[in-house]
Amino acid sequence: MVKPSILIVGHEGQVAFELQRTLACLGQVASLGRTTQPALDLSHPASIRETVRKVKPTLIVNAAAYTAVDKAEQEPELAHRINAEAAGMLAEEARAIDAGLIHYSTDYVFPGDATEPYSEDAPVGPLGVYGQSKLAGEKAIRQSGVQHLILRTAWVYGGRGQNFLLTMLRLMRERDSLGIVDDQHGAPTWSRLIAEATALIAHRNMHGGRFDPGAKAGTYHLTCGGQTTWFGFASHIRELAIRQGQLDDSAALLNPIPASAYPTPARRPRYSVLSNDKLAEAFGLVLPAWETALALCLAETPLT
Repeated sequence: MVKPSILIVGHEGQVAFELQRTLACLGQVASLGRTTQPALDLSHPASIRETVRKVKPTLIVNAAAYTAVDKAEQEPELAHRINAEAAGMLAEEARAIDAGLIHYSTDYVFPGDATEPYSEDAPVGPLGVYGQSKLAGEKAIRQSGVQHLILRTAWVYGGRGQNFLLTMLRLMRERDSLGIVDDQHGAPTWSRLIAEATALIAHRNMHGGRFDPGAKAGTYHLTCGGQTTWFGFASHIRELAIRQGQLDDSAALLNPIPASAYPTPARRPRYSVLSNDKLAEAFGLVLPAWETALALCLAETPLT
């Protein structure tokens, strides 16, 4: 059987790091980003065309994005260049060489006015530049005609990079108390599980070394089960980290606060829980509850 070649975009990111391991069993993997050689910098479109045509993958997995939600309000052009224009260009180049594309999007494409988990076809309405740029990227991919899967995920964390888990562990060691927002709801999702699910989906849609999801092409939600608030997430981090000896009893006490008490340049959705029913029906995949995933993440490698 012909083994595919896979190009991971976003070498420096937490999901891309996990993908390098999970996709290795499917074929030859090249993980490229701004600091690699050759470089693949989504803020410089010329590097996209040149690198994709040089590598000639059968599948591109785009794990790169402009994710600085607040900073995007001051850098809308850069956010759109990376999240929308570059995503569309990757899709066009993939289609030109008959490759497939797996792309990650976000819960921030929704306005946050729901009271139950959003389905993939629920009305969108991003509240800020970040969500707007990611939504524009989705549209560009669909319009390109490439064989693709768009996987929307949310509240991503892991053992490396910059994320809520590592920030909370650091601040809980440094401070006596912390105020954490308790009126925004979502589903924390471990980067390792995103990568493992992606590898399984990719494997099931490889036919003769070619990525071809056929009728299953389209947009899916991929998050851990359940829901919580940022305060609930932080409280569980504290509890587990103390139990596992990564924090002691002097760790910062946590206080629930409303989002209005912690103003930010970008508005966040009040409720951005995603329904994973379509993913389960199409691919038989159900990620564990967010509490289970967090315990696994913390237990696997001590985080400092």
